[in-house]
Amino acid sequence: MEAFTLDDLRALLRECAGEPGGSLDGDHILDTTFAELGYDSLAVMEAAARVRRRYGVVLPEEVTQVESTLRAFVDAVRAQTQAQAV
Repeated sequence: MEAFTLDDLRALLRECAGEPGGSLDGDHILDTTFAELGYDSLAVMEAAARVRRRYGVVLPEEVTQVESTLRAFVDAVRAQTQAQAV
């Protein structure tokens, strides 16, 4: 499997809740929290559930909180998929 990317997360968030707050464009959003972009806990949990279904990855609770950054979410998916590949 190819590495999970910010573009993959953008697509998931748009599927789950659209773009309720700030734009998802640009790489500068990596260190932005879900809350700052306008996502609530339901949207983040739905994105995590879709990651679990599509990639077989269960994410740690700390990266599925609205205070978490998009970078933390992407990095956690990558780490879990790499661990599964070994």
